[in-house]
Order: sequence, then structure tokens, then C-alpha cells
Amino acid sequence: MNHRLTFFCHSILLKPTNPRTNGFTLFKAFMFTSSQYNNNNYRRFNPNPNPNYNYNHNRTHNPDPNDPSTLLKEDGVSVCSELWIESFRNPNQTVTNLTNYLRRFELWVLAYQKVCADELGAYMPKSSVQRSALEDLLALRNAVLDNRFRWGARLEFFIKSPKDKTEYESLSKRKIRAILTTTQPSPFQDRIVQEVLFMILEPVFEARFSEKSYVFRPGRTAHTALRVVRRSFAGYLWYIKGDLSTALDGMKVGLVISALMRDVRDKMVIDLVKSALTTPVITSPPVEKKRIQRKYQKKRVLAEDEPKPDPYWLESFFGFAPEEAEKVPTWGHCGILSPLLANICLDELDRWMEGKIKEFYRPSKSDVIWNSLEGEVDQGNTSWPEFVPTSGPDKTRKIDYIRFGGHFLIGVRGPRADAAILRKQLIEFCDEKYMLKLDNESLPIEHITKGIMFLDHVLCRRVVYPTLRYTATGGKIISEKGVGTLLSVTASLKQCINQFRKLGFLKGDRDPDPQPCFRMFHATQAHTNAQMNKLLTTMVEWYRFADNRKKVVNFCSYIIRGSLAKLYAAKYKLRSRAKVYKIGDRTLRRPLKEKKGQSPEYNNLLRMGLAESIEGLQYTRMSIEGTITRGWRPDHEKALLEYIRLDDPKTFEENRTALIKEGLISPQDYVSMLVWNYKRSAALNVVNNEEGKMLLGSGGEKDKLSIEDEEEREERLRATNV
Repeated sequence: MNHRLTFFCHSILLKPTNPRTNGFTLFKAFMFTSSQYNNNNYRRFNPNPNPNYNYNHNRTHNPDPNDPSTLLKEDGVSVCSELWIESFRNPNQTVTNLTNYLRRFELWVLAYQKVCADELGAYMPKSSVQRSALEDLLALRNAVLDNRFRWGARLEFFIKSPKDKTEYESLSKRKIRAILTTTQPSPFQDRIVQEVLFMILEPVFEARFSEKSYVFRPGRTAHTALRVVRRSFAGYLWYIKGDLSTALDGMKVGLVISALMRDVRDKMVIDLVKSALTTPVITSPPVEKKRIQRKYQKKRVLAEDEPKPDPYWLESFFGFAPEEAEKVPTWGHCGILSPLLANICLDELDRWMEGKIKEFYRPSKSDVIWNSLEGEVDQGNTSWPEFVPTSGPDKTRKIDYIRFGGHFLIGVRGPRADAAILRKQLIEFCDEKYMLKLDNESLPIEHITKGIMFLDHVLCRRVVYPTLRYTATGGKIISEKGVGTLLSVTASLKQCINQFRKLGFLKGDRDPDPQPCFRMFHATQAHTNAQMNKLLTTMVEWYRFADNRKKVVNFCSYIIRGSLAKLYAAKYKLRSRAKVYKIGDRTLRRPLKEKKGQSPEYNNLLRMGLAESIEGLQYTRMSIEGTITRGWRPDHEKALLEYIRLDDPKTFEENRTALIKEGLISPQDYVSMLVWNYKRSAALNVVNNEEGKMLLGSGGEKDKLSIEDEEEREERLRATNV
């Protein structure tokens, strides 16, 4: 056994293998070692060994050729990672081989796991997927590849949801007619195909999308858009707000397919997307149900495999969604592909606006910032980008642009005439490209002094007189008074009041009055306080980049605390909020219901674990984060680009040259190291070839190997390394 381990360590740990084939080398050496060890043990302990006997013959069996799990050669995540890396390595290359990824069974299993997680509310590991489900999944994949798959099937399925126990063969005609003519949720198999297409198309277009779009993309949220506005829109006087959300309701199939074929030329993928867009969706008009008054309402018990509904605090926070994030596109049978297809279509607008940014850039040498020919280079005070010093009358003309879904914002630095010219060109482009009829009223030009509303935040300008300190020649620190404008991003208190009013937390405009949230009437005090604390924490997180975040958070805390106080006053019959605050404290952390003389004190019950701990209403004061840098990228894109850079041979050569220049490695040592590595790899290749010949031979030839031959090979390897 020691000889086997020695040979295994030498052949694996000392051999400079290729990382892509290292797994196969490990498997080959391990199989050789274990098989020889088992055969040698058989010869040692059997007094009459059979020379043609193979010990592993009784322990191993041939895999079932009909088992779909034999098609799983790699992990699905590694296949996706490979596609992401290739897409970011060649972002400008037209993709033509996506059908090869569509054939990969690993992606279909990964899509099945993701859809099951959405369907069942729990993650299903690969080991828990049954063989029958794999067989049905393989049939679905073959149907897609053979062009036998049809979107929106109601009765004939290749695979069904694990919780769908309906036997469609035994249904009555009335139920079948209802299934075929009424609105039904998207079939389980459709969502699997959508997920596979999404995993294939997303990395291809994420490497090509403009950096000016910040929605329906990984790592680019509303917070990212606000940070970019704070960083890049300082110094602009005129703003153009546009609403193209009608394009999210649906576009012509020809426009979507032409935008898709700009970078993807795979016929099978294009046909799948086209059929998903053109296949009609069966819908029925909504039927108004009469409200029946009931004396009481029974608690609904969830099934074992039914996912839990969203908690009350999360459902309430969804009501605070800004106008720009309310609409999510849903096109035909595309499902989760719809936002990606919308971004693919609107990416042409992003590219057109990037060209206009370069066209409208006219630098002025008398301006304090943006006075060079390269407008995208960081200029001015990079640690305080919101501040723009006051300059002379001749200013640099510049524009910037950002898009969030179907809404976009354009900032113009210069005369209003530049904004009017750009608006006219934008109307013509949208009419020609997207067939959208826009006018001057739908694209208003507003001055920064009026306040620009974007993502429920107001952009405004303030004149400030800061004390500027800088180091002059000779190391002398000079302080002088400066004057300039500061871009302020504040949360809209009016919009916050409107959102609370929609949710029923208050009434009134000038003097908002909190209203009790009777949805939590039957919950305990500990559970209600915990729910409201989560809502407050989430709202604090949403307003974290606002300059007036302290004021807004205090207002939200006042409304929620007053709403809970009125709820507890009605529930425990305390008549007023003042009495609730007197008993339960201003944070409502003390128990409001305690029967004296019939049970121990609350502290004793809490110590014995017989009562729930009540947490008071709190909120976290969060300081604003650092400013975002120009050319910002999400973390996953940074990791991909860094991996591609390190994988490039030019990077290795640059690092080697830098080490030699710094004197860390001399040229002679480097040449001798290369020669030594070459000799060692050549010797190891000879030994590896001998192993391959023995592994490829018949079973009888393997049995003829002796321990002495293996020891000779190990001695030769050890001598070569020395």
C-alpha cells in the first residue's frame, strides 16, 4: 500500500498538469492505483491465485445505458461559468454555437432545480432528483431539440410539477373545457425551457450591454442608479425625463428578433424565442366575485409542499416601489426572458445615446472641470464629485444619460437649445426604431432649480462656500474659501406619504394621522413588533443614499409606531395611544396584557422560556457610503474580467518581466528553472505513457504486473526528480 501511495503522490503532486485535464489525470492515477492494490491483495492472501482473475470484476458493474444520470458529465454551474467567461472574453464576437449549450443535460437539471425551488419553496439538491424526473426532463430536452415542443400546452406534458397530482386522462369534459378556455398559470415545462434559454442568453448579452442601463440586470439595482446619478450628474443644468414604459407592454416580433439576431445567429434558439412570442396566450376576462359576509374566517392550513406566502412586512414594503420599478414586462410565453428581451431592444437606445454623448461634448479651456478632450476621464475633485466649482461664462458643453427600465434621465450642461436639439433627435429615433409616438409634453425639459424626481428621490442644486485645502509646491498647505454648486439627492417626503396612504397606514396630507394596521390584529405583540422592525429596517436601507435620510426615517418610525399604538389600543381596550405608551413604553417593548394574581410576572415567564421576548421598535441610522467611481462594474463582472486577464499569456509575461526588472528573479535563474521544469515534465510524460499503455491493455495483461516492476518505475521517477 505504501508503494501505491508513493507512486500516486509522485504522479499527481509533482507533475505539472494542465488545469483543464488535471481531473482526468487524478482519476486515471487513482483507478490504476486502486485496481493494482486490490489485485495484489488477492494474490497475497489467496494460496492458489487465478492468473486471469480481476478482483474489481465482482465489485463493479456496467452502468445502465438507459440511465439519464450518465449524461451528467459536469456540474451545471461550471457549464454556466464557462459560458460567462467565454462571453466576456470575446464580447464583440457573433455567437453561433448556442445549440451546443442547449444540448447540455446539466443545464436542464439546473433549470429543473431552480424552477422546483420557486414551485415548492425549498431548494432541491441534485441527489434528490428522482430517475423518473430525469427521464421526463430528458424527453423534454429531446422534444426541444427535435422541434416537437409547443409553448402553452394545457393537457399534454413531457414533465409535470412534483406537486401536480392531477390525472388529466380521467378529467371530465367540463374540466377539460375550463382548462382550455380560461387563464392558467404558465406550465411547469415552459418555465424549465425559459430558464434554460435565460441561462444561455444572459451571459451573452451581459457582456455587450451598455453601462448606462441599471435594471433587470445582476448587480445593477436602484441603489446603484442613485449612486451613479450622485457621481456623474453634478454640474448639469437642464434635465430631460422620458417614459418608454409603453414599450415594456409589448413590441413587434420583428423588432425583438432583429435585435436578438444582432449578436446571436443560432437558428434553433432564435426559433424558440420567436415561437414563444408568436404563440397566442389563452386568457379569459376576469369575473367579479360577490363578496360574502361571514361571521368568522377559518385559518387556512398550508399543504406540505406549498410555499409560504410573503410576510406582512415584505408585502407592505413592496407597496413602496417607485414608479420606475412598478412595471415588469411579460411578453407571450417568454416569462423570465421578457425583461432580458426588453433590455436587448432598449440597448439600441443606450448605444445611440452613447454616440450623442461624444457628439455633444465640447470642452472649454476656461472651465474648471471637463476641460480636456477626453470627457470620460475623472476630473475635478474625485473624492467629492457632487461639488462643482463655479467657472466663467464659457463652460464646457456636456450631456450624460442613465436608463432604469422604461424610464431614462438625461442631464445637459450648456444652453437650453442643446437640450431642445437632443429632444428633437430623440423623438425621431424612437419613432423610427420603436414606432413610439413621443412629443414635447412626454419629454419635458426642466431646470435643476425646480427639482427633478427620479426613483422617489429629488435632485436639486445648492450653492455652498466650502473651505478648500490643498498642498502647494514645497509642501505648504493652503486653505482658501471656494464657491460652487452641490448636487443634492433627497428622498421625497410627499411621495413617502402617498405610499403610506396607499397601504392604509395614515390619512391626511398636511397633518398625517396614523391609522391602525388591523391586518396584525390577531398576532401577538412580539410577532407584530418584529414584523414592523423588519419593515423599518428595510425602509432605512431603501433611503440610505438620501441626504435627508434621518428626517425620512424619523417620519416613517412615527407613522408605524402610531399605527401600532392605535392597534394595541383597540385590541386591549386601552382607549388612547397615550395609555398604550404609558404601559408599553414609547418603543412598545413592555407587555400590554398581563393578568395580575393569576400568573407569574412577565420577567419570570420570560426566564422560564414560557413567554416571547418583545423587542421594541427600533431603526438603524445608516451613514451614506462612499461615492461610486466612474466606470463602476458589479463584483461578478470584476471577477470575470480579472480571471480572463490572469488567464492571458501576456499577463504572465508582463509579471515575469516586472519581477526580473525589480531584481526578484535573475534571468539566469529563470532560464535554469525553465530547463529543470522541461526535463521533469518530459520524464513524467514517459512514465505517464507507460501507465496509459497498461491501463488500455486487457485484464490479463494488468494481472501480469508485479510489484518489482512498479518499484523500478518509482525508483526511475525518484532519480529523475533528484
